[in-house]
Amino acid sequence: MTPTLPPYPAYKDSGVPWLGQVPEHWEVRRLGSVTHILNGATPSSSRPECWDGHIVWITPDDLGKLKGRYIDNSSRLITQEGYNACGTTLAPAGSIVISTRAPIGHLGILRVAACANQGCRLLVPQAATASEYLYHVLAAARPSLEVLGQGSTFLELSRSKLGIFPIPFPPLPEQAAIVRFLDYMDRRIRRSIRAQQKLIKLLEECRQALIHRAVTGKIDVRTGKPHPAYKDSGVPWLGQVPEHWEVRRSKWLFCQVTRPIAQSDEVVTCFRDGTVTLRKNRRLRGFTEALKELGYQGVRRGDLVIHAMDAFAGSIGVSDSDGKCSPVYVVCQAGPIAYVHYYAHILREMARRGWITALARGIRERSTDFRFQEFAGQLLPLPPLHEQAAIVEYLDAQTAKLDTAIAAARREIELLREYRERLIADVVTGKVDVREVAAQLPEEPPEEEVGTEEEEPVAEELATVDSQEEANGEE
Repeated sequence: MTPTLPPYPAYKDSGVPWLGQVPEHWEVRRLGSVTHILNGATPSSSRPECWDGHIVWITPDDLGKLKGRYIDNSSRLITQEGYNACGTTLAPAGSIVISTRAPIGHLGILRVAACANQGCRLLVPQAATASEYLYHVLAAARPSLEVLGQGSTFLELSRSKLGIFPIPFPPLPEQAAIVRFLDYMDRRIRRSIRAQQKLIKLLEECRQALIHRAVTGKIDVRTGKPHPAYKDSGVPWLGQVPEHWEVRRSKWLFCQVTRPIAQSDEVVTCFRDGTVTLRKNRRLRGFTEALKELGYQGVRRGDLVIHAMDAFAGSIGVSDSDGKCSPVYVVCQAGPIAYVHYYAHILREMARRGWITALARGIRERSTDFRFQEFAGQLLPLPPLHEQAAIVEYLDAQTAKLDTAIAAARREIELLREYRERLIADVVTGKVDVREVAAQLPEEPPEEEVGTEEEEPVAEELATVDSQEEANGEE
């Protein structure tokens, strides 16, 4: 990725735990001595004349959603009246906005003059301070900034603590060299990440096409070729099916079950990728917890589980665990002519093609209420039982190869991001000397946004709220 970077010739103790030793000629300065710190404020919500104006007004939410490092606009704008009512100060372009309420440490560099709400501070760089260098330093210092937050209702980093926070401070030409090197490396890392993301997208499309062809009978998994003859299924999303397949309503294939729960049962969660497992097997954070577990039902290994309100997004699968689940889940047991894993694929294909969304009658945005009565009335393909099992066996083998390749690409992205984070920390704290390398870097045309990349969905995005409160709200 980059040539071996040498250390500086001589170091000294910074006296700051998060910095350790720094180059001998560097200073360690308080943040308040190299920037002018401005407070944020919010106009009264009861005064409509303060809102829908032209002045950019930044919130922590804007910073959390920021792609890249630069800020050109905000989700809400205020009027001159609103600005006057705040009693705050407009920060010029080149200033840094930092969130000082949890989550502490989200950052952005202003490309326009702006102000912020009380959950942010604006840092106006003083002489001999480069905005982009300061941005990198504060990004590397975020863990140390977070621990300084205090408060009983919410964590907040005070202006005084922010002002005395120690940062490494090399001479301005060296700051410029550091920024030049890090921008150069950042562009290459992001290009590599985007290449891996494109690969993942292609592999996922290939995986989905493979599943679709197999479960709808477009290929005979035993031969890899189309079946000899087809007929119209009468189902719009399904199209033609092999001539020897039947089409039956779900109520002839599955029955809904209401199982009792045991004291020892743990919570089972249905994720959007089709995994149905004990919550502890996947993650524990990010769920809305029920105050009382009223209405919870038992679920057993091998049950077909449908998240009634999130089925449209693929929250359908076969449980791999015994436990208990929210009443918003539909728990079904397969009859003797249905192979449950085959029908989990079929239902997820229905979801992917938008058929479950089309059945929605609720008013909740991006949600359905796919209860058993809707499921029971759906026409589904019915291959012979041995053929259902053969399709699942084929898909297990073929998708395993694709899943391995996808996992490897995601791991590569993770390693690239870890490398970038470590590299930035080492460079801005002086652990390596990039001056010579930076001077030899070729000139490159600027990118539209220095290194934006699509974020891979994290585990939190693969599951939805399955709390008792959510269920009650939809009943």
